[in-house]
Amino acid sequence: SHLRGEALLEAVAPTALDARNGASADAAVDLAEIKGVYFVRDFTAPEDSTRKTFTTRPRTEGLWVRLQFRDSEVMEAMMPNDLAQIRREGFLVTPPDTRSNTQRIFIPLGSLETLTVLAVIGAAGRRRHVSRDAGLQVPLFEEQAG
Repeated sequence: SHLRGEALLEAVAPTALDARNGASADAAVDLAEIKGVYFVRDFTAPEDSTRKTFTTRPRTEGLWVRLQFRDSEVMEAMMPNDLAQIRREGFLVTPPDTRSNTQRIFIPLGSLETLTVLAVIGAAGRRRHVSRDAGLQVPLFEEQAG
């Protein structure tokens, strides 16, 4: 999706992002002008889902986030709870409707006004098991009386 509201048909080549505008010539698009790169199941299928938010709390493990774009559009998505997957250029999110044609969306950091974490879901929120022997640990540094 283009920040000026134009949708381009995008295809990912092994070495570069190739944005085709329906003509035979390639169109170069600056990353700063891209709102999102949509990874879809089928290029010929129409995008029927317009749902931008979750109807219930997501069950997928990760960060439930709200993205506000520079053009004021707001969308919720899931992203991995892993800082190593966030690059200087942007990050991948999973949209709310996993049954739609869109599987993932690459969001360039420059297209966002704000990113809000709504919840941490899954393993990061689980309590760690405390061993029953935790109270039997011998202190390493004791005060010496005397």
